[in-house]
Amino acid sequence: MAAQGTAVVFTPSPLLTVTIEGQPDGTPEIHVHGGGQGVWIARMMASLGAQVRLTGPFGGESGEVLRPLIEREGIIPRPLEVPYTNGAYVHDRREGEREVVATHVPPTLERHDHDHLYDLTLVEGLEASVVVLGGPDGENVVEPETYRRLAADLTAHGIPVVVDLSGDYLKAAVEGGVHLLKVSHEELMDDGLATSEEPGELLRAAGELRAAGAANVVVSRAGEPALALLGDRAVSVETPSFERADHRGAGDSMTAGLAVGTATGLPLDQALMLGAAAGTLNTTRHGLATGERELIERLRERVTLSDL
Repeated sequence: MAAQGTAVVFTPSPLLTVTIEGQPDGTPEIHVHGGGQGVWIARMMASLGAQVRLTGPFGGESGEVLRPLIEREGIIPRPLEVPYTNGAYVHDRREGEREVVATHVPPTLERHDHDHLYDLTLVEGLEASVVVLGGPDGENVVEPETYRRLAADLTAHGIPVVVDLSGDYLKAAVEGGVHLLKVSHEELMDDGLATSEEPGELLRAAGELRAAGAANVVVSRAGEPALALLGDRAVSVETPSFERADHRGAGDSMTAGLAVGTATGLPLDQALMLGAAAGTLNTTRHGLATGERELIERLRERVTLSDL
């Protein structure tokens, strides 16, 4: 039996990220980190005290640099060695907004590498108290069917699966069956699952996703209160409002909090409050999916749920 608080994060395309920031005196400051959705979620989960194992392909110069960077975050890599290099990007934020300087798109996983990564994630996941399926950085890294199969196989063996996906990847994972789905209202509208951002319409779309295979659904709404279907209970999530330093990473932080709450056996409403606190506090920071556990747990006390 898995110990509470153990987690696996499936990461089909971990990235090497380089960000150039400006200091008050105009001197550039260069930050090098692991990135990609799975890495960002795993980072926040580790910050919240979970023991996180990350499965993903690592290869080439980028992969060699990535592994120690990820380990430094308190994440345990479970790497699949591949003969090609990981994806990477360089962003310049000295003017405030992110300017893309260079991007190396991660390649499609070859068939044998895909099968090895699937098996690695499956076996590691069977020993965890929660599995998070992170999305790919690019449309051709893995097929959506991979998400359906992983969700179905893990759910069939009683492992809670948490996902934060969109498009065909969302539909495939939900078809396999997931414990908890986090999705933004923009993604629901972009995917044609909701026709407007009105709360009633978003809850209707969430209800359809429940019927399709997601036991619980959380809809984030940028600066507006999140909505959730926790089983048959519909709630609105109220959090303190702060000026934003950077909105990027808030959704991944929320997903991480939801997953940690699931892994540690919190009731669904408490897991939702932890996720909301993690996402809200992340907006006050410049780092993606970063935050301090003590502060997030204290902020959770200021999150309220209202039944709808």
